[in-house]
Amino acid sequence: MRIDAHHHLWDLTRREQPWMDGPWADPIRRSYALSDLTPHLTEHGVGGTILVQSSSSYEETAELLAIGADQGPVAGVVGWADLTDPALGEVLAASPAGLVGIRHQVQDEPDPDWLTRPEVLRGLGALADAGLVYDLLVTPREMPAAHTAVRALPQLSFVLDHAAKPAVARGDWQPWADAISALAGPANVSCKLSGLVTEADWDAWRPQQILPYARHVLEAFGPDRVMFGSDWPVCTLAAGYEDVIALAESATCRLDAAERSAVFGGTAGRVYGVAGA
Repeated sequence: MRIDAHHHLWDLTRREQPWMDGPWADPIRRSYALSDLTPHLTEHGVGGTILVQSSSSYEETAELLAIGADQGPVAGVVGWADLTDPALGEVLAASPAGLVGIRHQVQDEPDPDWLTRPEVLRGLGALADAGLVYDLLVTPREMPAAHTAVRALPQLSFVLDHAAKPAVARGDWQPWADAISALAGPANVSCKLSGLVTEADWDAWRPQQILPYARHVLEAFGPDRVMFGSDWPVCTLAAGYEDVIALAESATCRLDAAERSAVFGGTAGRVYGVAGA
């Protein structure tokens, strides 16, 4: 089954999205429902999705899980939880079915070493005990701390979101490329082929500017640890769903059929435990 391993939904009548902190977000400053995404999934043969949190809220996570519980394409939810909560294990034990992972906006933490704090590492250990995945939302600034956390918790499955957001618009390659290669070393880390188009110039990007970053991810992690994600609707700031999936198809055109199948579904199904959904 083809899986989109990263998309969002939000309802601005229920809560604001704090990360929409300026006029740049105006084009997506509205509510998005699953019915808005479904036509794109159907058009491109995507049968399942991973729905990812966008605010640090238990209430939002509960709403996303309710969406996933309905008959539809959402195969799993990556929600939010307070990693510093000493009672996190109990919180996770009470979570309903459908929760496959947890994410926190580490990129927004003032401390670039936030992931290495003892209380955070303890919380990540609780995720491992609960059999959940941890989605790493970091930029190159936080990559050293991410590497430390990954090495400290080999029992936890990590998924790097948006390839750690390289500065494609500036053409920056280092230190991002070396950090990706280093993070790809431990076997408990996978990476999403997602979010790159919004790191490029939204109005003037070209595939040849983005593809080297995508192909470096594929070379570093290998197709069995890379998964396609649209990052819809955030991607629409720069490109439509069809453009994002076309970019991923171009990046993987040198792979064989089995390897492409991994990137477009197999890896996500295995890592998030939704293979057969």
